[in-house]
Amino acid sequence: MDRVGEQRGLRRGVVGVAARDGSLLVIRRSAWVEAPGAYCFPGGAVEGGESDENALRREFLEELGVVVEPIRPLWQAVTSWNVDLTWWLVRLSDDAIVMPHAREVESFHWYTPEEIRRLPHLLESNRQFLEAGSAEAFVIDGIPFSGK
Repeated sequence: MDRVGEQRGLRRGVVGVAARDGSLLVIRRSAWVEAPGAYCFPGGAVEGGESDENALRREFLEELGVVVEPIRPLWQAVTSWNVDLTWWLVRLSDDAIVMPHAREVESFHWYTPEEIRRLPHLLESNRQFLEAGSAEAFVIDGIPFSGK
C-alpha cells in the first residue's frame, strides 16, 4: 500500500477493525485524550521505526488489554488532523477479555455499521471509513456496510 502521508511528511496512524457476529468493535474515548467522548475504532500513532502491525498490537494492548493479530490493510486516508491513517482488519480471539484502560478508553461496544453511523460524536474519519465500506472499497466477511 502506497504511503501517501510519508511522501507529505504527515504523522502516521493505524486503526484496527475487529469483527464478530456481524458487529465491529468501537470505543468511546476517555475524558483525558484528544477528542474526549468521541466514538471511534481502536488505534493510534505509529512510532518511529515501528511497523503498522506492531503499532496495532501495542495500541490494542494499551487501550483494551488484548492481543490482536493484524490480518490485512483495508483502507487508507489522510484525516482532518493531518494523519496518514491506515485501517487494518484485525483478529481478536473469541475468548479475549476486553479490559479498557480507563485513562484512554471510557467504554467499548460491538455495533453494526448502521448502529455506528448513528452514534453521536463519531470521528469523521470513522464515518468516511464506513462510507468507503458501503461503496465496496473493501469487504469484511459477514459485515453488511450498506445495510443489505
